[in-house]
Amino acid sequence: MVGNTFGRLFRVTTCGESYSGAFRKNNDVPPELWGGLAVIVDGVPAGIKITAQIIQEELDKRRPGKSKLQTPRSEADKVYIFSGVMQDDRTTGAPVCMIIPSSDIGDFHIKQHKDNKDLLRPGQAAYTYYKKYGEHSDYLGAGRASARETAARVAGGAVAKAILDNMGIDVIAFTVESHGIKAGPFSYDIAKQNYRMNDINCPDNEVAKLMTQDMLEIIKEGDSCGGAIEIIAKGVPAGLGEPVFDKLSATIAHGLMSIGGVKGIEFGEGFGVTSKKGSQCNDTPYYDKETGRIRFKTNRAGGMLGGISNGEEIRIRVAVKPTPTIMKDQLTVNVATLEPTVHKFASRSDPSLVPRVYSICEAMVRIALVDSIMMSAGLRNLTNMDNRWDGL
Repeated sequence: MVGNTFGRLFRVTTCGESYSGAFRKNNDVPPELWGGLAVIVDGVPAGIKITAQIIQEELDKRRPGKSKLQTPRSEADKVYIFSGVMQDDRTTGAPVCMIIPSSDIGDFHIKQHKDNKDLLRPGQAAYTYYKKYGEHSDYLGAGRASARETAARVAGGAVAKAILDNMGIDVIAFTVESHGIKAGPFSYDIAKQNYRMNDINCPDNEVAKLMTQDMLEIIKEGDSCGGAIEIIAKGVPAGLGEPVFDKLSATIAHGLMSIGGVKGIEFGEGFGVTSKKGSQCNDTPYYDKETGRIRFKTNRAGGMLGGISNGEEIRIRVAVKPTPTIMKDQLTVNVATLEPTVHKFASRSDPSLVPRVYSICEAMVRIALVDSIMMSAGLRNLTNMDNRWDGL
């Protein structure tokens, strides 16, 4: 398996599966070492303060089993820093490695997955994983295709957050739609003020109540629902991203679209530009005497021009599909017999990805930003250019 690393200079590599350690449960191995997730973050500058608590605060945003809108799977998601941090909780410049043991891999649930391993779950990656890995494919909780994998991303994103905090750059994500119930638009200040004020993380508490009530009805039906997440990156300097293939927008899109369940992405007005004229779409530049910089009167482009940051807020929205595993009979195929069958896949799945996926979106945008900052800083130091452009 390849493709487990994201980034060029700031590189995040993850490993681990949904039920990693299920086959290593024995008395000779302590439970913390049965299995779980691990992440190595390479390219971390020396002197950045990193503690387990800093990482844990981000992990707790996506940790399951905290509300009635989430899976009952009760993973502790406790993080252990393994390397790269030494005296005074400061990074040394070496790779930062973190371990997140799995704590809820009970025999009953292992048997559930084993009994159904030949049945292709509709909407999941079972078929494509069998095509790639055959009989060796990990059938326990979808393996690397499970949302459990994303805990390692969030840990890597927490390291990126510590770097961005020192630069005054903030990234927040929040729910703007659930099953057709929409909220917003929201300014950064309102979104920040109401961040994580309810279980669905919608900045409008009244709309959040409607979303929650609707989701509870869907849970009673044994079904699931999709939604949309908006991400704002504030304080991002202009000039990040490389032309053509490594645009900042392309790097961010790569990170966000690698999240399981994300099916669409748009920057700024996104697909809304299809109905507009150029005069309605262009962001007008002006010189701001207070800051001494070029600003834009509107932000329809979502903070990027030519795929490069323009100094305005970066605004992104992603579409999130309904959780594939639902408590309803579904038609599928048995890969051992090639016979059609109807089955209800009982599992500890979220009724919606929306209440937890925002934390993963934040992580991937933060990693992309830190990587692009390092790329831009390195190239700028080697470029013979008049310094006046840096302050424009």
